[in-house]
Amino acid sequence: MNSTPLPAPTPTRAHSATARRPGTVAVAERDEAEEFLRQFHTEHPEQPVPLARRLRQVRAAIDTAGTYRHTPGELAFGARVAWRNSRRCIGRLYWNSLRVLDRREAKTPGEIHRYLCDHLRQATNRGRIRPVISVFAPDAPGRPGPRIWNDQLIRYAGRRRGDGTVEGDAGYVDFTERVRDLGWHGPDGPFDILPLVVDTADDKPMLFELPHDLVMEVAITHPDCPRIAELDLRWHAVPAISNMRLRIGGIDYPLAPFNGWYMGTEIGARNLVDEGRYNLLPAVAACLGLDTSREGTLWRDRALVELNVAVLHSFRAAGARMSDHHTESRRFLAHLAREEREGRTVPADWTWIVPPLSGGITPVFHRSYDDADQRPNFYPPAPDPGTGACPYPH
Repeated sequence: MNSTPLPAPTPTRAHSATARRPGTVAVAERDEAEEFLRQFHTEHPEQPVPLARRLRQVRAAIDTAGTYRHTPGELAFGARVAWRNSRRCIGRLYWNSLRVLDRREAKTPGEIHRYLCDHLRQATNRGRIRPVISVFAPDAPGRPGPRIWNDQLIRYAGRRRGDGTVEGDAGYVDFTERVRDLGWHGPDGPFDILPLVVDTADDKPMLFELPHDLVMEVAITHPDCPRIAELDLRWHAVPAISNMRLRIGGIDYPLAPFNGWYMGTEIGARNLVDEGRYNLLPAVAACLGLDTSREGTLWRDRALVELNVAVLHSFRAAGARMSDHHTESRRFLAHLAREEREGRTVPADWTWIVPPLSGGITPVFHRSYDDADQRPNFYPPAPDPGTGACPYPH
């Protein structure tokens, strides 16, 4: 729970392309606000304030202050629909079950950190992972909302050794060097949890450790190959994306961490496998006794499948919720059918919906999708519009 003040970083204070000056609001934002309110009242018509009156309230607020405030009901609906509209997410069948935590009143880095810890506690749920989003204060005219530097609440450090190799997650070497230069003194193992850096308008960025009892980790073992356990691998159970802008009705929430549960291939076919991450296929192949002398033995493919078997087996044995890519593909088609019955289009990016393992034998492979940008949605933190992300990265 200790914190350390840090100097403000140059590249992390980028704001939305639609950032507002005091007393001004773009026509597009006003239109987006009204479009969102009409959608909310259409899907949830039993509201205490009629639509016409609510539209007048929002127009008056925009004219006076350059922005407006969502009601708790509007915020919850907007966050859930943002997940429903996340074109890169295969796991949207349960969008309406997203637990929305309204944290807009949190002001200080310490308060924000405590709420981030509470997010992990509620999301982990002793292994029965729940989809959760925590929504902090939005950007407002002349005042940016809070942010954190981390792209996920839980990530592992990476350190470059003198011989050029990396200990830990190679994808986080630069971030690790940055927080070490700014005062973090973490251990030097392959799975060291990085600190959170909370950045608010009124304080210098603050460095916070994550309490280890909040981070559920799963040791990776194989049901038939004991040697894989000797690699001493593990991974955290909750994938909580934390650097995406949640955009609802023309308002940007720069700190709105959200999670679902893992699909196994995110860990077993990407995080532990990518050459720019842990690059473990050669080590797994050695454990399996595979012939790696030439590509034609398909040793990479065989090692990849067995590593994914190990990940799924390990999470199941640990009581940590996880989906396999075949099951999640069928669920996505069920989501498509349900949404079509409601008269809604499902935006989807084929390159993200098709799993990175055995894609051609999953049902999501053999069809095309409408790759549209629908709002509310999640967007990258950079000024460019970008594309949405999802709580089931893969």
